[in-house]
Amino acid sequence: MIEFDHVTRTYGPKTAVADLTLAIPRGELFAMLGPNGAGKTTTIKMLVGLLRPSRGNVRVSGYDLVREPRNAHLHIGYVPDEPCLYDKLTGREFLWFIADMFGMPRHLASERIASEIEHFELGEFADDLAESYSLGMKQRLVFASSLLHDPDVLVLDEPMVGLDPRSVRIVKDLLKARTREGMTVFMSTHTLAMAEEMADRVGIMVRGQLRFLGTVDELRDQMALETTSLEQLYLELTSPRAAEPGRSGA
Repeated sequence: MIEFDHVTRTYGPKTAVADLTLAIPRGELFAMLGPNGAGKTTTIKMLVGLLRPSRGNVRVSGYDLVREPRNAHLHIGYVPDEPCLYDKLTGREFLWFIADMFGMPRHLASERIASEIEHFELGEFADDLAESYSLGMKQRLVFASSLLHDPDVLVLDEPMVGLDPRSVRIVKDLLKARTREGMTVFMSTHTLAMAEEMADRVGIMVRGQLRFLGTVDELRDQMALETTSLEQLYLELTSPRAAEPGRSGA
């Protein structure tokens, strides 16, 4: 469902992502981890079509993000790290705007909007202006908008920012249900506990390079550590000592 084929992205002399090759199949929840500046946000921006790779190809559901952007975007839902709304639209008006952007038939859009308002418990606020929403309410509305067109792939950049514990539970339950139904989820997060709980596989990026790809148990075997904590494994792999030349991170 998601394919990065030898993808590199540079900014002048700086390489933000270096020769990334990664395939994420249907129905997998994949968590990308890494310190600030590791290249995670650049990777996500290439995945959703906001940046072009300097080299290599990115494909979603078989569509190349550069050559077939419209077809690719129809298969992608995206939740950025900061919710982007129109303050003078109500929540319901914003959802109608998104439905129109995707060319959804009116009857289907009406059904989907009602369904997502219910899923994310937005009914009490759906007809209030977005400018009156708390950060958590804005994030829930963005989640609802990302799922309106029933995408094959959901891309999440720090999805739990601003969410209260009940909202976090709503999102976790939804992600589990959608991946069981076949949706592929690509999630970038600093919340290691969530990655350990939710992800089928994790990738750890350091200085633009994918240093690890696999399950938490496989990471534990590679690091030869007895700890059961993803946090300790992550800190060991991303430490300056592990990044020294000649060290593999194992």
